[in-house]
Amino acid sequence: MNSFDVVVVGAGIIGCSVAYHLSKAGYSVALVDKGDVASGTSSRCDAVALICDKKPGIDTEMGFESIQLYKKLAKELSFDFEFSSRGSLYVCETDQELEIAKDYVNEQAAAGYDMKMVDEKELTDIEPHLAKDLVGGIWTEVDSTMNPYLVCFAFVEEAKKYGLELFSNHEVKDIKKGPGGHVEAVVTDKTTIITKRVVNCAGVWAAKLGNMVGIDIPIRPRKGMVLVSEKTRPVVSQKVHEFGYMLSKFEDINYSRNVSSVVEENNIAFTIEPTEAGNFLLGGHRAFRGYDIRSENEVMQGIAERALRFLPILKDISCIRSYAGIRPWVVDHLPIVSEVEEVPGFYIASGHEGDGISMAPITGKMMTQLISNEETDFDIARLKFSRYKESTRIAK
Repeated sequence: MNSFDVVVVGAGIIGCSVAYHLSKAGYSVALVDKGDVASGTSSRCDAVALICDKKPGIDTEMGFESIQLYKKLAKELSFDFEFSSRGSLYVCETDQELEIAKDYVNEQAAAGYDMKMVDEKELTDIEPHLAKDLVGGIWTEVDSTMNPYLVCFAFVEEAKKYGLELFSNHEVKDIKKGPGGHVEAVVTDKTTIITKRVVNCAGVWAAKLGNMVGIDIPIRPRKGMVLVSEKTRPVVSQKVHEFGYMLSKFEDINYSRNVSSVVEENNIAFTIEPTEAGNFLLGGHRAFRGYDIRSENEVMQGIAERALRFLPILKDISCIRSYAGIRPWVVDHLPIVSEVEEVPGFYIASGHEGDGISMAPITGKMMTQLISNEETDFDIARLKFSRYKESTRIAK
C-alpha cells in the first residue's frame, strides 16, 4: 500500500510548487490530480507574475518575493519555463484614473517598490501603437512573464529527482480521518494512499475536499476569458493593461469607467501580453458562472471592443481561438495558506484567484515552512483559514 509523508492534491501551479518545495526539503510526497499536470486552471490563464495588480501590503510583498524566487528557479531548474522580466505598463484613460494611479504608486514607492508614473509622451515612447489620447500610466520594471504549463512541469520534473511520485488521473473520493480527527489516508478512484498530512491545492475545487473532512472552504469559481491572436509582428513588448483592470479585480475601488453596456455587464478590462511563440493573449474578464468554461460570444465581443480602444492596430490582426478558465475567488482577495486546526494534518494552499502564477513559488516555500514548524517568510496571520470564522464572529 502507498504511504507518504505528505499528499498534495491538485497538480496546478500551486500544487506543483508545494510538491517541489516539500520534496526538496526531504519529505516523501505524492502529488495527486484527477487529470494531468496543469490540466485545470493553470492551463487556462495568462502568463505573468506581477506586483502592479496587487494592493499594498502582504499582497504586493508576496508577489514581489515570488518574482525573486522565479529568477532563482529559472537558473536552478533544468526545465526551461520561458521566464522573462519584461516589465508591465498600466495605462490610464482619464485624469481621474491618473490621480488614483498616482496615489497608488506613491504608496507602493514609499514601501520600496520600483514603480513610476509615465506621462502621455512616455507612454507612446514605450509602446508606440497605443491610442494617442491616453493621459499616462504606470511602468513596473520587476513584473515578469513565463509559460504556466512549463512552470508546472518544471516543478514536477525537478521534484521527481527528490522522490516525488505523481498520481495523475486519480480522482480523490474521500479523505479518511482517525478517531481523534487526524488525517490518515487519501482514497482515490484507483488506490488508497496512507498519510498524516494532506495539502489541499485544488483551487476552485478546494471546497469539495473541504467537505470530505467536514469544513466549509469559502472559495468560489470566477470565470475569465482570453483571446489568442494569430502569429503576428510585435504589437506590444510587455504586459499592457488598463488601470480599470484594478477596478474589475477589486470591488471596493470607488470609480466608474465610461464604457459600453457589454463591457460593463461582463466586467471586462483591457489586458494584452506577448508570448514567446509570437502571438499574444488578450483579456480580461471576470464573472461568476459556476464551473462553466465555455466561450461566450458577447464576452469575446467586449474584449475585442475594449482592446481596439487602447490598441487600434489590432483591427488588422485576427483572433485564432479563445479559452476560458476559472479562478479560485475569495471575498478578501487573499489566498488561504494555512493549517486547519479542526482537522490535524489538513492544510490549505488555495484561493489565489488570478494570482496563482504570481504567488506559486512563495506559497510552496511557506507551506513547506508551515509543515516543518519553521517561521514563515511572511506573517501569514491574514492568510489563515480561521479568519473566516473570526469575521463571522465579528459580524454577529
